[in-house]
Amino acid sequence: MPALNRIADYAPEMTAWRRHLHQHPETRFECHRTAAFIAARLRDFGITEIHEGIAQSGIVAIIEGQGAGPTIGLRADIDALPITEETGLPHASEVAGKMHACGHDGHTTMLLGAARYLAETRNFSGRVALIFQPAEEWGGGAEVMVKEGIMERFGITRVFALHNAPGVPEGRFEGAPGPIMAAVDTLWVTVTGQGGHGAHPEECADPVAAIVQMVNGLQTIVSRNRKGTDALVISVTQIHTGTADNIIPETGWFCATIRTYDKAVQTMVETRCHEMLSGIAAAMEVRAEITFERGYPATVNHAGDFDFALGVAAEIGSGAGECEPTMGAEDFAYMLEARPGAYLFLGQGDGAGLHHPRYDFNDAIAPIGASYFARLVERAQPRVAESDKAA
Repeated sequence: MPALNRIADYAPEMTAWRRHLHQHPETRFECHRTAAFIAARLRDFGITEIHEGIAQSGIVAIIEGQGAGPTIGLRADIDALPITEETGLPHASEVAGKMHACGHDGHTTMLLGAARYLAETRNFSGRVALIFQPAEEWGGGAEVMVKEGIMERFGITRVFALHNAPGVPEGRFEGAPGPIMAAVDTLWVTVTGQGGHGAHPEECADPVAAIVQMVNGLQTIVSRNRKGTDALVISVTQIHTGTADNIIPETGWFCATIRTYDKAVQTMVETRCHEMLSGIAAAMEVRAEITFERGYPATVNHAGDFDFALGVAAEIGSGAGECEPTMGAEDFAYMLEARPGAYLFLGQGDGAGLHHPRYDFNDAIAPIGASYFARLVERAQPRVAESDKAA
């Protein structure tokens, strides 16, 4: 069953919603027009409990089921990226320098489709909390929503999310138990020495030579300070220094992205960065200002919830199975730290990858994702039969 029949009937409208959102992308926390569109659709579905303005432009909407029960959370990210679109499609972005290059327009559409179905059928007990979250790409909107108390305020006991996956067969669900995406940290290092003429290095304290040593040294953390079974990536992504070929500069700086799954490995890397870089700076007679910025934590699926989610997914799409974790990052991690739950990928077939200016969401998978969300609720919180109530 690729999609629930009723949700499959919504496909033309879902495509229209998604393409409207794609044409009008908004970034970070400034997703007010997007939020207004979402709220209008929810009201069209007869949903009356809609809480707006959470994390500036986020929404939590509540659908009551039939009978008492817990509240399950379903999350979709709603923000776009600061990328100039190159698809040339009729529904391409109308906002210069912004586009939905990660499929959040599709994720929003999936959750709207599920919301419409759940509001119509209410074939579940307890409640559903529909979480439309801004600032996934930058700003940690999930963390802000959690800090603003959505889990406690709405009594959410479990939380689930979904992300499209280019390159994975269309309609196939994949995921991993435990860590599925990495923590992302950023290292910033500014090196100050003594500049001078390139012909007389003995009169200088060369920050360029020090930076070269530091960059090489960082890779020994990967090769010599971690266990072979611990996932760790350290990638230096920028080096900036100098103005001319015959001048030793006074300063230079570089930065690196660091990806880990385990908090102990993350702490080890932070400690070793400070120790190693400070030592190299002292040996090279320069000064190093070192900043280690912790970003999104690892996205960790809870074992029982992952098994449950993958089982539901197997009912819906064109297959479901485990995949290798990725070293990418996702701020849904904050919600999974606050409540048990799971995060899966949904294949969207061939095409440009995420964050590419020629990416476009595959509208064919929107009813599949919406069906997954809806069935997740019905399986997690089945409606209590009238005979059972009487008993």
